[in-house]
Amino acid sequence: MATEPIKEGVTHELVKFVVETQYADLPEETITIAKRCIVDGTAVMMAGSTEPAAIILRTLAREIGGARNARTLGKDSMMVPVHLAAQINGMSGHALDWDDTALSEEKDRSVLIHPTIQPLSACYAFGEQLDLSAEAFLTAFILGFEVEVKIAEAINAEHFTGGRGFHTSGTIGIFGSTVASCKLLGLDYQQTSNALAIASTMSAGVGANHGTMSKPLNMSRAAENGVTAAKFASLGMDGPANALEAGRGFFEAFGGGYDPDKIIGRIGNPFAIVYPGTSIKPYPSGVVGHPGMDTMKKLVVKHDIKPDAVQNIKVLTGSNVIKPGPLRILHANNELEAKFCVAFQMASIVLRRKAGLSEFSDDFVQSRGCQEMQKKVEVSIDPEIDALGKGRIVSKIYLTTKDGETYFEESDRFYRGGPKNPLSWEEVSEKFRDASQHVLGPESADRFLHLAKDFEKLPNLRELMDTVTA
Repeated sequence: MATEPIKEGVTHELVKFVVETQYADLPEETITIAKRCIVDGTAVMMAGSTEPAAIILRTLAREIGGARNARTLGKDSMMVPVHLAAQINGMSGHALDWDDTALSEEKDRSVLIHPTIQPLSACYAFGEQLDLSAEAFLTAFILGFEVEVKIAEAINAEHFTGGRGFHTSGTIGIFGSTVASCKLLGLDYQQTSNALAIASTMSAGVGANHGTMSKPLNMSRAAENGVTAAKFASLGMDGPANALEAGRGFFEAFGGGYDPDKIIGRIGNPFAIVYPGTSIKPYPSGVVGHPGMDTMKKLVVKHDIKPDAVQNIKVLTGSNVIKPGPLRILHANNELEAKFCVAFQMASIVLRRKAGLSEFSDDFVQSRGCQEMQKKVEVSIDPEIDALGKGRIVSKIYLTTKDGETYFEESDRFYRGGPKNPLSWEEVSEKFRDASQHVLGPESADRFLHLAKDFEKLPNLRELMDTVTA
């Protein structure tokens, strides 16, 4: 028999908000930002669908078989069960680490979560099967985004910064997918509460897998398990009331505690998609390295420094960037390691003055020039930068040439792609064309962008999904 939820506390606040909030309640700014997130999330699904990890998941899905009621996006599109569509699209969306990131401004934490792919994968999985309108899609996506970011803000920082070492995009991202799925399925208060309880016990994902295929698997499983949790709840499975804050519940087990004031009274006030907002990545790598890459590009372009002239490079930054932060690889030997390696990121900018899909490839990473340039890069923690707290991402770069000249640049306060210096619609559209170039023809890409610009007006998702299923 279902456990009647206690109508107070954190779980109650989240469930009540999800069940009661409708499209008409969403501020216009949330719709504008959500459309950019959807274009960006779909873009990285296109690019990631060609990666080995996504191919492995599609291979397994063919072996499993089952109902054909949801499409995978990108390369070798196929009809699969809803939960597997979410799983595969979730893997594609994070395979290149090119998806957006919500960052904290608090001193005790930096990266909160990759917030788009989990609810977006759920929305795409259910979209056609339920013949959803774009308004329903947007509502579910924004609510999923809201809940997962609020949970990431509330849980004790030891959950992911040092301490316990969980990967929030998996452990907390499941709630984004669950909430989006509950909203799309029209679940009531009791069912939605049960779904969050089920998600709490299906949560997983460790941070040690950075630089391997199992990192995007965290995201993939979060998307899949969120869909499954909502389906279980829709069929009558129950769970403990107040599963998030209960003794031995999610917050206690995964974080050792939480701050209820980060949730109670703050749901939708403001919406997380507005503040702290999200960073849409110009580079396919860990977001905390992007200010440094932009800074290095500014330095080499301003002084027209050629690769052969470089004697050494010294990068000073904080512990929210390099070990124990996410960019913990000292020297990259393959594409996956390069995404979490400052030495590679500096080498790429010096050698090619860019760091895109062509640079984040095994061929370039393993090239003699790249391997040698990485050896010239020294990266260390600056105590003064570290004292600013984990909510500030700062890089100071000193480049010394062979003739003895030393050049210096410091990263901008508001980095490109961040919520205070966001990519424009045109820049996000250009990223979509770049990311989808090996999967979609130019006409399909342009058609998707045309439909996405007025996404909220679409009566259903069929035509839009036709453009991104190769």
